[in-house]
Parts: sequence; structure tokens; C-alpha cells
Amino acid sequence: MSDSLIGNSLITEHIDIWTSAIKAKSASGRGTSKKVELYGIKKLRELILELAVRGKLVPQDPNDEPASVLLDRIAIKKAQLVKEKKIKKPKALPEITDEEKPFELPSGWEWSQLGEVTNYGVCDKAESVDVDTHTWVLELEDVEKVTSKLLKKVRFSERRFKSSKNRFEANDVIYGKLRPYLDKVLIADEVGVCTTEMIPVRTYCDLLPKFLRLMMKSPYFIRYADESTHGMNLPRMGTDKARAALFPFAPLKEQHRIVAKVDELMALCDQLESQTENQLETHQQLVQTLLDTLTNCKNHAELQQNWALLAQNFDTLFTTEQSIDLLKQTILQLAVMGKLVPQDPNDEPASKLLERIAAEKEQLIKEKKIKKQKALPPINEDEKPFELPNGWEWCRIFDVSMFTTSGSRDWAKYYSESGALFVTMGNLSRGSYQLRLDNKRYVQPPKDGEGSRTRLETNDLLISITGDVGNLGLIPENFGEAYINQHTCLLRFMPETQGRFFPEFMRSPMAKFQFDAPQRGIKNSFRLSDVAEMVLALPPKQEQHRIVAKVDELMAICDDLKSKLAQSQQTQLHLTDAIVENAY
Repeated sequence: MSDSLIGNSLITEHIDIWTSAIKAKSASGRGTSKKVELYGIKKLRELILELAVRGKLVPQDPNDEPASVLLDRIAIKKAQLVKEKKIKKPKALPEITDEEKPFELPSGWEWSQLGEVTNYGVCDKAESVDVDTHTWVLELEDVEKVTSKLLKKVRFSERRFKSSKNRFEANDVIYGKLRPYLDKVLIADEVGVCTTEMIPVRTYCDLLPKFLRLMMKSPYFIRYADESTHGMNLPRMGTDKARAALFPFAPLKEQHRIVAKVDELMALCDQLESQTENQLETHQQLVQTLLDTLTNCKNHAELQQNWALLAQNFDTLFTTEQSIDLLKQTILQLAVMGKLVPQDPNDEPASKLLERIAAEKEQLIKEKKIKKQKALPPINEDEKPFELPNGWEWCRIFDVSMFTTSGSRDWAKYYSESGALFVTMGNLSRGSYQLRLDNKRYVQPPKDGEGSRTRLETNDLLISITGDVGNLGLIPENFGEAYINQHTCLLRFMPETQGRFFPEFMRSPMAKFQFDAPQRGIKNSFRLSDVAEMVLALPPKQEQHRIVAKVDELMAICDDLKSKLAQSQQTQLHLTDAIVENAY
């Protein structure tokens, strides 16, 4: 079987692996809200380009004019341009040794260098006085990374510039040399100017711009470019390194066949990507609809019936990280609505608990252990999102807490290499109250004032109140001496409410809705008074313990599902990488 047929079979016979190899993004990234990366299809695109530049994507035709003849013509063309003084004589490149050749080329192909077959590094400059209002002004930000899609075309009338630009012509291949791993390469469809961080590359003859572009987008060339960059903050590939890049040069007719096959297969990838994204979105919507039936249950008994039906289909429903996260959020919402466990008529009602807490707060105020806080307005009907079970009461965080406070701006002068732990927003998490301590900071606190006011105690709940509002952290036992910065709210509950129910509430959808609601103060900011005014449904104390136990039980099931999913996904990723590696 020929190399080209092997390449095509690798692509078509493993469609299920390409489409099922998915992994969560570590970050959403700029310009996208997608939470998953279609890793398999991404690797398939890379494989297509790698097979293309290695001569394994389409069969060779012995009747094609060999690349060696094309290279001779390019050399003649360049010499003629030098003689006519249309270009300067290019700097000679070192001869290619056999040890440098990264892979074997098919019959009819030849190794050359980018600086031999293109004018890389040579381009005319343009100043603002040289262009008119309609001139295309291209910046790196206009090109989407990896896909190289042109996101927008901006004219000089909209983007006036003062510094020099690189001038390009139609059919020039424009290469983003800054951070080559971002993979920004496109073919100009008209004349224009671009940032000097983009290099217009022009072929002499017998080299298709589309073939040059796919070569510069191939994993082979990206690896070379990454290894050849300099600069720490803004790595870029130098001109000499780029010109010396080994270029796998194909016969002209085969270049046409390769470009056509790449276009065909990339269209297939687009189709697979669209189908996979639609399937994921449909699946997510189905899961959300079914989980909504749980939160819409009238009582715990109805919930048990619907849960039993849902549990029968766990293996087919909860097959993505997002669907399991939805299940977790539903569990927390059921918990704070009083639907997760049955009510016990023998429990002391929450109204009695609130009365005891109010009396205890009065005593603490009298003893000057806490300050008297301004009374908050009663909870109106619009603030009550659902009907309460028997024994529950609506209240505000203010009603069950001692106080809220935050650090000051003066902590910077107390920073230290060791001492007390300094907890910042970077140690808090969205959707969890487990502190992240991989990045620790320390302070040597003052002996009074700020030091005593913001010293953390066991069961203190920390909430970010600027930026990503609603990130959480719960101080565990034996945490040691620690303090907070000014962007973090310290919420200290009354002794009778220092259990796990309230941290669970703070990571529920009901709390998230209040964190994400338009605020009265600065954008992306939550005031201490906003925390105190948050509304929650308070269960009897005994039921709080039952709720927390059930939440722990169900979250363990979710974590087990996630663990099995992660193992399965890891297997798919390994399979994908193995197929690609074997193809090379």
C-alpha cells in the first residue's frame, strides 16, 4: 500500500477516535467561550498537514516534472531579477547535509530552503503618507490563532498608523513571526500593509502560495520555528533562521493535488467539528432539561421518583465534564431548596434557631465583642425564588453571621518571605470552598489594629468581592496564623451556624445568581453590605446536618463519575497521539 493510501486510511478509519478525543480547556482563552477542546480533530488537522509536507497525502505521478527542475528554474529567475536590479543578491545559505534532513522525501521531491524558494525577509516599507484611506492595514490581532482565519479587515481610515509597516501584494503569504506557536499564516487577497511582526513572503515561480502556506502551518515547520525563536516575553523567529528552514519541495502538479486534497480534508474536519459541537450542545441541553425536572419537583418524595429514573441512565447522560458539573450544581440547588432530604416534623424549626442567634448577638454586642450593625430591610416577596418547606425560614446572611470585614490596602508594607500566611483572591476558587495553596504569600503582621481585625479563625468563609466575585475559601481547623487582603470578604458565622451548610449554600446556583446580579456599586465589585444582604433559605439545624451528609454522598458519586471520565478521555487522547505518532 502506498504512503498516500496509508495516510488516507489513517484519517478515515479512525473517525470515532478523532471525534471522541475531547479535553477540557485549562482556560477559556480570549475570543472564545468554549469550555472544551476538540483535541482529536485538532490533531487530525495537524496530521493532514504533516502528511502533506512529507509527500504522503496524495500519490506521486512519475510523469510529473521533478522538483529539481523547478529549483533550477527558480535559481535562473532569481539571477535574472538580480541582473535587472529588481532584487538584491540574496545572502548565500549553507549547504544542506544529510544529517539535517528531518525525514525522507518521496521520489521527485527535493530538499531546499525557505530563503532559496521565497524572498523571506525582503519587503518594502510603507509610511502613513504612502497609503490612502482605503488601504488594508493588517495587525496580528486580526488573525485568529491556529485557524489563521481573518477576523476583520481594517482600512487606514479606521486604523491610522505612525510607525513603518511592511507592504504586501495580493497572493503574498503573510507569516506572523511573533510567537510562532500561535500559527498565524494567511494569503493576502489584495494589496495592503501590515505590522512588522508579520512578514510578507513571496514566491519566485513554480511554488504555489497555498502550498507555501500549508507548509508554514504544518507541525514540522511550527516545531522548527519554536526551536528557533529568541526573546523571553515576546519570542519571535529571526530572519536568518527562517531563511535557513529546510523546505520539502514537491513537483508543481503534485503541489496542486496536495492543496486540493488538504482543502477537501479540512472541509471534512470542519464538518466533523460542527457535528461534534452540535452533539455536545444537544447533549448538554438534554442533561439540563432532565436536571430541571429535579429542581421542579414539589417535594422530596417526587424527587426520589425522578432521581430513580435519572439514575438508570447515568452512563449515557453524564459523559462529559460539563454534564457532571451541571449535576453537581443541581444537587446544591436541591439542597438549598429543601428538596434533597425529607423534612422531620420533630426537628426544631428554623424560626427558633433565628431567635436564639438574635439573642446571642445582642449579648455579644452588650459585651462589646461585636459591633451593632445597621438593621437590614425585611425580605420582600420578589427576593423569595421558591416556596419553603415546613420548618424553614427566609433570612439574610446578616441574620446568621457575626460580621463581615475585609483587609486594608496597607498590607503591602508587611510582605515577608515567611511568617503568617496571607490569603488573597488567588487562593480562592469558584464552585468550591477548598483553599488553593499552591501559591503562598506571607506577612509579618502588626501587633494591633489590622493584625487583630482580619486574623482568620477556623470556619471563617472567605469570598472574593472584586474581579471574579464569588470565589470561595473555608478556613479549616489548625490552619495557623493567617490574614486577608482588601479584595477578600471575611464572613464569620455565629457559633450555631458554623457548620458546612452555609459554605455549601455559597457555592450553589442560588448564591451564584446573587453574586452575578448587577451590583449597586462598581462593576465587578461586591460590597461587604451586599454579602450581608444575601438571601438564603434557612433549614432547621438538624436538617442542615442531614443535607450536608447527603451532599457529601452525592458529590462522591459525581467525583467518581469524573474520575472514570478522565481515565476514558486520557485513553482517547493517548490513542490519538499514538495514531499520529505512527503516521509520522
